[in-house]
Amino acid sequence: MTELFTEMFSYHFMTRAIVVGVLVSLCAALLGVSLVLKRYSMIGDGLSHVGFGALAIAAAMNVAPLALAIPVVIAAAFLLLRINQSSRIKGDAAIALISSSALAIGVAVVSVTTGMNTDVSNYMFGSILSLSKADAVLSIALSAVVLLMFVLLYPRIFAVTFDETFARATGAKSQLLNTVIAVLTAVTVVIGMRMMGALLISSLIIFPALTAMRLCRSFRSVVLCSAVVSVVCFVLGMTASYALELPSGASVVIVNIIAFLLFSFASLLKRRA
Repeated sequence: MTELFTEMFSYHFMTRAIVVGVLVSLCAALLGVSLVLKRYSMIGDGLSHVGFGALAIAAAMNVAPLALAIPVVIAAAFLLLRINQSSRIKGDAAIALISSSALAIGVAVVSVTTGMNTDVSNYMFGSILSLSKADAVLSIALSAVVLLMFVLLYPRIFAVTFDETFARATGAKSQLLNTVIAVLTAVTVVIGMRMMGALLISSLIIFPALTAMRLCRSFRSVVLCSAVVSVVCFVLGMTASYALELPSGASVVIVNIIAFLLFSFASLLKRRA
């Protein structure tokens, strides 16, 4: 095992992928707890489809992918919240409306320009080889900002997650906090798509939170357990991907599925004890 890790980290692209992946997994897990509890976990899936559309357009226009995708996905997060709050289109319907529209636009643009080339496939399914040094530096910086914002806003995020009405009554700006959570999620989704792909990035948001909830009960314990599970599953998934020559995104998701099943079994044993 030690030799395997030594060999993995001897490649610069693997080192970049694991460092960025650990940070993205941590960000996704922390935000995922709040999103799952608010029954808004599919926002990650919706924003990832928007991200694919933006990345596909960037590839067709030959511009920097993240430079275009990040503001577009943040704008989509704002639009999603606005639609959800001020119209009859709610929750999953609003997500489906925006995500399917963005995905269709992205596929159409690619089809009439460059075709479904390797870069677009990497955005859809993920590839550790697609993460350049410049992308890694930007991803690390953005992940640090997301983590810092979460730590600083933790008490307010806790309040708005469990009782938004009470939080508003106590003076908390719940609408602003929801917007901040959506923006942080948008940034996390975009920087994680390069490795996990648009189809699998939402698993980093959903699985660790649900896994932690099998055994933990308090918000803080769920957050901490979710963070640990997410990072461990990502590292194990990347190791399995390298050792077995499997797609990185799929390997990470499979390890998360195994962790969820193990925690569910442990929860069952705990209830019967």
